[in-house]
Order: sequence, then C-alpha cells, then structure tokens
Amino acid sequence: MMTRKLDVRSLAAPEPLERILAELDILPRDARLEVTHWREPLLLYPLLDERGWQHSTVHDEKNGIYLISIRRPAT
Repeated sequence: MMTRKLDVRSLAAPEPLERILAELDILPRDARLEVTHWREPLLLYPLLDERGWQHSTVHDEKNGIYLISIRRPAT
C-alpha cells in the first residue's frame, strides 16, 4: 500500500481540514494518507465516516502532535 504524507501543523483552521479533504479527493484507491497535525481534528472524523473512510489517530505526547492515518475500507 502506497503512503502519502501530509503535514498540516503550520496551517491555521480551517485550512488543515480543507487540505486533508482535498488530498483525499485525489488519493489513489490503493493508498493511505498519513496526516501530522498539531491538534486532534475532531471535525474531520464525522466527515470521514460519512464518506466511508477508515481512520485511526495516535497522540504522540512527547512531540505534542497527532498522527492520523486515513484509508479506504478493504473491499
């Protein structure tokens, strides 16, 4: 599975959400998007669920970041 990385830590709201959704629109079917964010994107999760994306989030407390992995469900 190919992995694309997106770092949105330097962006102010709502740009991280917009950039993530735009990236998902062009993400190849067999790819995963890994997002590095400075906060947990709570508004993103319902949008991903509505669109059928699988996602998981890990909080890296040491570095103060959130790592979000997003992929299409297995068919």
